[in-house]
Amino acid sequence: MTAVRVAALAGLAFTASTVDAGQAQPRREPATYTAEQADAGFAAYAQHCASCHGENLDDGPFAPPAFRETWLPRSVEALFTLTSTTMPEDRPGVLDDETVTDLVALMLQENGVEASGAALPADPDLLAGLAPGWSSAGGGLSPGAALPPWPVPYDPLDGMQPVTDDALHDPPAGDWLLWRRTYAAYGYSPLDQIDTRNVDDLRVAWSWALPLGPNESTPIVRDGVLFVHGYGDRVQALDAADGDFLWEYQRRLPRGVSPSLKRGMSIYGDRLFVPTSDAHVVALDAKTGDVVWDREVGDLDAGLRMTGGTLVARGKVMVGTIGRGDGGNYIVALDAETGEEAWRFGTIPGPDEPGGHTWNGIPHAARNGASVWIPGSYDPVNNLALFGTGNTYDTAPLRDAVGPPGTNNDGLYLDATLALNPDTGELAWHFQHQANGQWDLDWAFERQIAELPVDGEPTSVVVTIGKQAIFDFVETATGRYVSSLDLGLQTGITAIDPVTGRKTQDPLLIPGDGETKRLCPHVGGGRSWAPTAYDPRTNIAYVPIIEACMDLVPVGEGERGSLTTGVRWTVRPRPESDGQYGRLEAVNLATGETAWIARQRAPQTTGALVTGGGLVFAGSLDRRISAYDAASGDRLWATRLSEVPNAPPITYAVDGRQYVAVIVGSGGYLTRAYSVLAPEIRNPPDRGAALWVFTQPERRAPGRAAP
Repeated sequence: MTAVRVAALAGLAFTASTVDAGQAQPRREPATYTAEQADAGFAAYAQHCASCHGENLDDGPFAPPAFRETWLPRSVEALFTLTSTTMPEDRPGVLDDETVTDLVALMLQENGVEASGAALPADPDLLAGLAPGWSSAGGGLSPGAALPPWPVPYDPLDGMQPVTDDALHDPPAGDWLLWRRTYAAYGYSPLDQIDTRNVDDLRVAWSWALPLGPNESTPIVRDGVLFVHGYGDRVQALDAADGDFLWEYQRRLPRGVSPSLKRGMSIYGDRLFVPTSDAHVVALDAKTGDVVWDREVGDLDAGLRMTGGTLVARGKVMVGTIGRGDGGNYIVALDAETGEEAWRFGTIPGPDEPGGHTWNGIPHAARNGASVWIPGSYDPVNNLALFGTGNTYDTAPLRDAVGPPGTNNDGLYLDATLALNPDTGELAWHFQHQANGQWDLDWAFERQIAELPVDGEPTSVVVTIGKQAIFDFVETATGRYVSSLDLGLQTGITAIDPVTGRKTQDPLLIPGDGETKRLCPHVGGGRSWAPTAYDPRTNIAYVPIIEACMDLVPVGEGERGSLTTGVRWTVRPRPESDGQYGRLEAVNLATGETAWIARQRAPQTTGALVTGGGLVFAGSLDRRISAYDAASGDRLWATRLSEVPNAPPITYAVDGRQYVAVIVGSGGYLTRAYSVLAPEIRNPPDRGAALWVFTQPERRAPGRAAP
């Protein structure tokens, strides 16, 4: 057996080390293992690895060279973690810690480390203090061979500047620094190089394979560096102009913790702030991917985790949790410099707290929900961080008759906008968009801050839209209700109070009497989590909508149903449906008038992007990304992708050249809930994930060598 044989065990990712072998490394003790561990590792290799990596360990298609040199400066824990989280490639994460440890022991043996009586520990913390212990000779480049001179690649990390408060308040046109680019969450870019006259010239600039799994994340772009989140808690930095790999961070999740979707990251200073599937926030050095600090935010044992994303403002990293934990969820602020917790706000108040009387008198521990699914917004004028909350997971207690005197069943702060002081976490105001929601038609989505006419005066308002495709407008400074705009796709709300904004639910459609009832829209949402784009120049919002309804079907005796409603939800077309389910609607928020509606067969699956070039980009279940004329709704360009786009597209510029990027990776709710409506749309059975980047025909960027 030769030393190169085990190079295959963790695949090509072994070459993606962020460690420079020439840098000074921590002093570590050489690793030891037993012969029994290596034998067990060989058996595990034959069972799980040989089909890809070859019976002889060096004859498979995934056997990279220079294994020893790549891993010599790194700890054994890094080798353990990569194997544990990425292997086998078709079923990553299925191997238990003991099996992974045995495989690492096999790697040590096959690279010349002698067995001893001391076993290799299966504890990653202990492995972090151990070095591989093999010599660097052998494998890789032939001894004495000299490589011809190779070009020194351009590294945009060298020129990347720290992100300042001013940059977050007014991002450079070419950057995409926040989930929706700006604090006001518009999803609007002023870039206009790609416009209605030349959008048909768009071509693929580059693409990048992402870790397998669903992906709803939005990349961050700063000074020509693109940061992207991949399933399985992997963050990668890429050259935004050509897709060259720069660095990768990968988190090893605790055993039994499954990866979850993420929707956003934040960047501030020279750090990237990333939520993890085990309910931590990690601050990464944006130039190296190294961990600066790591703090627990949620309580996995209590069922709290994170899928939304972080918001950075005034030196605080703010993030909301989701889950069914007793007592509800939290919005937590961490100090951006140290990671120390600054404050924590519970999204469901206790009985003795303001709003605590709105839960029918039930104990605090019996209350749940008010999850924060989406990154927050920030208003610097009033110094307010704005977050939206979702429904409860236990609707039955709120459906009961009102409890003790002085209580009601509104259920604060479910389906509400929360305006918090980012310095202190103090609640400045709240507005509940739907009291006692019984259909899981959340109001948990983006909060946009726009200047619109109120009583004839320009006024800063917070704009949000729920699953029922109803816009609510409230004053930014106070939370005072202004108005609502119903796009006409829902059947459950019969009235909206013109003074308070309180919505009346149709009592005949409330679950609970044993009858099947039809309700529009479907629980997935007429306007789901995929965000609206807003053009501040025209006051027009571009809303991705799915035209579908649901039946509320009673469950069998003894079953609780979805959210303890006593019913289960099934999808159906709208009664008047012509089979066109995807809808992109342009609405003037200043006048309430619809500018245009573009409809198609395939349901929408992404948020919208609007640009200074007069274009709106959005994606759909048929694997298409399309560009529409923002003024007319005419589709001007479309192309099919390798998989279903499931995240909002973005645009950015590098060296004066504009790009449009979109992530594909089905598996989220929008790509699963509506496929039965269009059975002829047949997407790849072997789901993949990737980043696709488009631009106009190449004009050589200055300072970059030809390939």
